[in-house]
Amino acid sequence: MTYLTLSHIEKKFDSNHVVKGFDLAVDKGEFISFLGPSGCGKTTVLRMVAGFETPSAGAIHIDGEDITQQKPNGRNIGMVFQSYALFPNLTVAQNVGFGLRVAGLPATERDARVDEMLQLIGLPELSGRYPYQLSGGQQQRVALSRALAVRPRVLLLDEPLSALDRKIRVVLRDEIRAIQRRLGITTIFVTHDQEEALSISDRVVLMNDGVMQQCDVPHVVYNRPANSFVANFVGTLNKLDAEVVDPAKGVVRFAGVDCQQPHDLRSIPAGGKITFAIRPESLQFGKGDTNEITLPAVVEDVSFLGSVIRFSARVGQQQLSLDTFNRGSAPPPQTGTQAQISFTTDDLLYFPSQRG
Repeated sequence: MTYLTLSHIEKKFDSNHVVKGFDLAVDKGEFISFLGPSGCGKTTVLRMVAGFETPSAGAIHIDGEDITQQKPNGRNIGMVFQSYALFPNLTVAQNVGFGLRVAGLPATERDARVDEMLQLIGLPELSGRYPYQLSGGQQQRVALSRALAVRPRVLLLDEPLSALDRKIRVVLRDEIRAIQRRLGITTIFVTHDQEEALSISDRVVLMNDGVMQQCDVPHVVYNRPANSFVANFVGTLNKLDAEVVDPAKGVVRFAGVDCQQPHDLRSIPAGGKITFAIRPESLQFGKGDTNEITLPAVVEDVSFLGSVIRFSARVGQQQLSLDTFNRGSAPPPQTGTQAQISFTTDDLLYFPSQRG
């Protein structure tokens, strides 16, 4: 059931058009991540939902209520910022209970809610400490519990993990997701980190230059990107040049090897150049079966990354990256090794605007 709706949202700052024709329907309890490069408009959209910015056009509804022109304090929306934004002169308990006190909740109810929130984030023993006595991860947990204490209709998180080191980020993002699922709260999470977005989201919204490029579940965004921007922004890509042999049948030639691929190439003449893309993990060493294509290669570099080994291999005049899992019983090919690389044509990505 649709709970939060953004309809035809536009935002201009003077002549700077930062959000263009943005439409999104979010179900109740759904976790949506906005992903994209700096300046793409993702935080501006979040701020319009929060009420800190007013759309130049379009409308925002929560549970059927038009909140487009409503002041931030009337929307009952929880917000967590990158900078924690805790009050330095208040204890942890006082920070968590601040919004409840402003709302006029009786002291006994307020104290009970604060205790509940601190139990939720696993920090009940730190209730009397001040922000400067906490680690970055602890401060962000407190900021999250403060946002949740008022039982908001929607939770907004603006790059809440970017100031933390990697290990803490991974732990805290999983905690945020677990808490969100437990409470069933509708959530929008803004990040520039693709791993964060893909790992915890129900759906991912890819943005660039103020425009939504794709909105879908993580595995579709990664495996079936809508365009070349999404494909290049999410994950690593190899570019694989080919020559069109038979446009009607979709036959192309890679490094002297012909194969039939599934994309429509009828607009390209025979002999035309074309560029496909393929993920490093879609390539494998060894000869493929009958429905795969196999190309001769030379291993030029090997990078051991722990659970994954990344190879750089030359196929004809092209450099390709190939990822395999590390297996202790099977040493990887070494630099200079002659090899075969195979892949299924179903893993080839092609965008009509992307020509060779």
